[in-house]
Formats: sequence, structure tokens, C-alpha cells
Amino acid sequence: MNNEGEIAADYLEELLDIADLDGDIDTFNESGRAHVSVITDAEVLVGKDGEVLDALQELARLAVMTETGHRSRLMLDIAGYRDKQRRQLQDLAGDAIADVQSTGEPVRLSPMNPYQRKIVHDAVAAAGLSSESEGEEPRRRVVVLPKA
Repeated sequence: MNNEGEIAADYLEELLDIADLDGDIDTFNESGRAHVSVITDAEVLVGKDGEVLDALQELARLAVMTETGHRSRLMLDIAGYRDKQRRQLQDLAGDAIADVQSTGEPVRLSPMNPYQRKIVHDAVAAAGLSSESEGEEPRRRVVVLPKA
């Protein structure tokens, strides 16, 4: 697992050099998953709604798979974008949880990607409630449910 982070870090380091962008790279493991963070002010690496970040994450995963022969679940963060997004989603989940607890009615959130939905599902479970995903990609959303 640590090897995955190192392979991805080397790949991203080369990419930053080619693009002539500054950034420090940090790697760590959490819950059996390699994490790579690029500490930079270059928002261009995040892109609109994290699209460039998502593409770079897939490229880094491919680089790891090419090297190891195994599919990678590596997580990439650039300029703290995912950390900030996680906090916002946890706040959104907290608001939905409060609404469900006060009204007893389910709350349907806006469509999200799988990564975003997982953060919300985890926050809802930590609060002792349940949630489910409904709809089809890319319009799939989380529904926070009242206690049965």
C-alpha cells in the first residue's frame, strides 16, 4: 500500500515538472488506502468542480496499476480541495440529519458522485440514522431516512 503512494507520488512529481508547476507531495495510508496530497497554490490542477483532480487521480491510479499489476484505490487531494469538500459535505449531511430528526420526514439531497455520497452516508451512519442512494448516475442522490 505504501508502495502505491510512492509510485503515484513519483508519477505526479514528473507531471508537475513537465507542466512547470510547483507543489510538495505528501503520502500517507489511512484505512488501508494510499493517500497522496499535492500541496500547491495551482488551482489549475483542481479544475472546475474537481474535474482535473479526478482525472489526475485516475491517471495516478493507472500509473500504480501499470507498475503493480493491481487496481488501486488511491485517493488524491490537490490544494486541500478534497478536505474542504469533505467538511462541506459533512455540514450538508448534518443539516439533513437535523431536518430528518425534527420533521420525521426523509430528506433528498442533490445529485452527487460516488465519493461524495460515501462521505454523506458515513456521516448519517455516525449520527445513528440510515440513508440510501436513489436514481441513476449522474443524477444519483442520497436520501436520509428517519429512524424506523
